[in-house]
Amino acid sequence: MTSPAWARRRAAAGKVWREFAGNKGGLFGLVILLLFVATGILAPLLISDASLDVTKATGARLESPSGSFWLGTDENGVSVLALTLWGTRLSLIVGLAAALLSMLIGTIVGILAGHFGGWFSAVLLRFTDFFLIMPSLVLAIALSAVLEGGAGTIILAIGLVSWPTSARLVRAQTLSVEARPYIERARALGGGHGHVIFKHVLPSVLPLVFVNTTLAVGSAIVAESTLRFLGLGDPTEITWGGLLRSAGSSGAITAGAWWYLLPPGVAIVLLVLAFTMVGRALETVLNPKLRERR
Repeated sequence: MTSPAWARRRAAAGKVWREFAGNKGGLFGLVILLLFVATGILAPLLISDASLDVTKATGARLESPSGSFWLGTDENGVSVLALTLWGTRLSLIVGLAAALLSMLIGTIVGILAGHFGGWFSAVLLRFTDFFLIMPSLVLAIALSAVLEGGAGTIILAIGLVSWPTSARLVRAQTLSVEARPYIERARALGGGHGHVIFKHVLPSVLPLVFVNTTLAVGSAIVAESTLRFLGLGDPTEITWGGLLRSAGSSGAITAGAWWYLLPPGVAIVLLVLAFTMVGRALETVLNPKLRERR
């Protein structure tokens, strides 16, 4: 038999999906996002290692699109289509991982600052403000330059500098939740800090965290592409930002090789747009106040 709690969760999830499906923009973004995810998963099956190996390239330098190479070739004669499809995997992984790390730090700091208050909250807020006023991209560049490595370094750099905004939002939501009467009742009945945080505060904060994580992925993808374009990270990894950097340094711009610049740039725009549309739709569904304004 299905428990009442599980039945309520299923009913709530069904209601959220019906409201989300009614948002055409969010549904369109979800379709685009699923296409990118499918591409990232199937890339190793669709693209062989030999097609990415510069020593086995069969195309000419900066060859224009043709029946053999649908999106032309790069400066090494490698298919731009194969490179762009392969770069989907790393962009998705880095974007998701960096956004999750950012939201994890922001959620922990925000809940602790909102729950405990006093001098402890003041210290956390000053620490948050320090990172908030510092240019996040400059900090990410500095961390990426100091911590040598590949995708893991990029993830760490983006995650460590992009959490302050999330912490502020979570703290505000925590303060709102803890001002409700049932929190006072739980404390009066002997509920400690752990009970209040994990039983009441965290479940109320999670929808906000989920929405902001979805929106943060787009920002993380842009940041990752920017860092790669600046030459940070492992140059042997195939990424969209790395392709844009290679296109600029190989003379593709002056040669008019638009097919080398356009695919990775369009891919970045479409993926960021998809996450943004899905995040905004979820925000409208999970936040009743936004539905009332529409």
